[in-house]
Amino acid sequence: MSKKAVSRNYLQKLRNIGIIAHIDAGKTTLTERILFYSDKIHRMGEVHEGTATMDYMPEEQERGITITSACTTCLWQGNTINIIDTPGHVDFTIEVERSLRVLDGAIGVFCAVGGVEPQSETVWRQSEKFHVPKLAFVNKMDRLGADFEAVLDSMRTKLRANPLPVQIPVGAGQDFSGIIDLLTMEFLDFVPADQGRTVHRSPLTGEQAELAAPWREKLVDALAERDDGLLERYLSGEELDAADLRAGVRALTLERAAVPVFCGSALRNIGVQPVMDAINAFLPDPEETAPVVGVTLEGREKRALVASPSAPLAALAFKVTMDSGRKLVLMRLYSGTLNAGDTVYNATQGESERVARLFHLHAGTKEKTDTALAGEIVAAAGMKLARTGDTLCANPKGPDTVLLESIEAYKPVISLALEPQNTEEGDRLDEVFAKFLLEDPTLFAEQDKETGQRLISGMGELHLEVVLERLRREYKLDPRVGKPQVVYQETISKPAEGVGEFDRELGEVPHYGYVAVAVEPRARDKGLDVSMEVDPDQWPEAWLTAVEQGVRDSLQSGVIKGYPVQDLRVLVKELRRREGQSTPAGYHMAAVAAVKDALAKAGPLLLEPIMFVEISVPGEFVGDAISLLGSKGAKVENMFDHAGQKVVQALASMRQLFGFSTDLRSATQGRAGLLIKFARFDVLG
Repeated sequence: MSKKAVSRNYLQKLRNIGIIAHIDAGKTTLTERILFYSDKIHRMGEVHEGTATMDYMPEEQERGITITSACTTCLWQGNTINIIDTPGHVDFTIEVERSLRVLDGAIGVFCAVGGVEPQSETVWRQSEKFHVPKLAFVNKMDRLGADFEAVLDSMRTKLRANPLPVQIPVGAGQDFSGIIDLLTMEFLDFVPADQGRTVHRSPLTGEQAELAAPWREKLVDALAERDDGLLERYLSGEELDAADLRAGVRALTLERAAVPVFCGSALRNIGVQPVMDAINAFLPDPEETAPVVGVTLEGREKRALVASPSAPLAALAFKVTMDSGRKLVLMRLYSGTLNAGDTVYNATQGESERVARLFHLHAGTKEKTDTALAGEIVAAAGMKLARTGDTLCANPKGPDTVLLESIEAYKPVISLALEPQNTEEGDRLDEVFAKFLLEDPTLFAEQDKETGQRLISGMGELHLEVVLERLRREYKLDPRVGKPQVVYQETISKPAEGVGEFDRELGEVPHYGYVAVAVEPRARDKGLDVSMEVDPDQWPEAWLTAVEQGVRDSLQSGVIKGYPVQDLRVLVKELRRREGQSTPAGYHMAAVAAVKDALAKAGPLLLEPIMFVEISVPGEFVGDAISLLGSKGAKVENMFDHAGQKVVQALASMRQLFGFSTDLRSATQGRAGLLIKFARFDVLG
């Protein structure tokens, strides 16, 4: 067999998938069952007992939620399945984002009672951004209020998805008794005595066949619509077998034209193995996904990567974590082969470094491997420079060296001041935060030189609570903690011009620079744009570089309260020189002064984080919830009925929402559900 054929055979048997959903939909419980039925673990842990394999951090076990993406690998029917169990809480959205970036397929888990909940929408949109084919699993069919058809409707309306049921439940709530497979027209019964390992398939009874008939007809219609050969056979009255239907479902899934829907109850061990079969049958291998495109370092040309072990190495570091004080870099290989001991070229940082060891991960444990091939997800030890979002290539760099798109950055919305007990504790805090910042790109830390306080900023109250818990538990550090503070941004409301002139001796050396700029506002979330009107051929490159750096440095601190400035355009209109005295340092300082001058004249505005708030509450408490929102200055945007409850959606400023969850519990006797997530930086008008 040729090397190419061996490579193809290996890739055909590889699946990289993620499990995504709203908090408490049952993602980790489903993953636990997958690991149990694939013999990766020999005892199922439970989230509610704090024993789930994938929730290995103490903070996760105590809270019963997933905080950090956990990776594992298992075998099912001859295929290798790499699984990433992602968080559902909005504060840890980037964990989902960077996981989806490196996955080929995903399973969306939906609660049969709650349906498509807000964070489900967020992670679904993220998966669409990366063109990830998906399956859906409607979980908790045994819960009171479970409604399979309502979940399908909410998938259509909220996600704009095309759900394609390949299973339907028999009964719901206490009457849920099993599943009908519409592909084989069989009833599936999962034996409780051996924790659902044994799956009995039996012909449908008359009543079950009557229930399944309209669903089967819809399935066949949907498949025949997209396949002329299938349509012709269907119209001629030919009976289509399960293999024909599976091929049709696979084609629609890979095109992202439909989402196959499964159902069950992971907690009761019902419906898991068919989902595992579907991972192999319907989700793509690394060669079947759209090729990942990089940009060559030489020539800046776009180049599609080939998912082959014999191609040049290209990998993306999608996560950095600390393991017993040592740095682990999690990476997805898009092409090529990586061996333990190889030296790789970091195309993002322009540096080379050695990969000492390679591992496959299983939650909190590691399995050593000597080689990683294209398509695999592995962890590398011994790398000191690599950060989240870096591209790793073959060393030394050459014409095939590519740079992949980095992982999107997130802006913090809340901060805490930490005051160490003494200098020694302050030094240890700095060391620990250096590790935390490597692991978590959404966490920011800085020190006030005058007060000695450390300021940490993150994505929400829970995010920072977890950081503080880790400080105390893992590092025995307990600094004094101030009250949470909102992180603001600044912008401008109108165009303006400014000038800056720097003329001073530094160390008996004269430095001169003169810069004139114009600023104008941009639409919200459009970011910064810096451009030059001056002729670059008339000025030394070092001076122009100093001017641009001075402009960007000045925008790190606005003129109202010193917060970063965003959403504006800066045009450098004029430079002046003085023979023998003009220097890069002079132009840098002049550019800073010119931008500050322009900002002060441009109607500076303070932007605050605006949060999307969604409350689900019984009808008798909806008035109390709306009244509480009003007292917080929130603007109610929408209200509708869902799953027997009233859902209220609003926008509110972050500074008004401290302690809101406690107030809401009191006002509604603890019966309200609450989601708060960042919407944008803006003026709440």
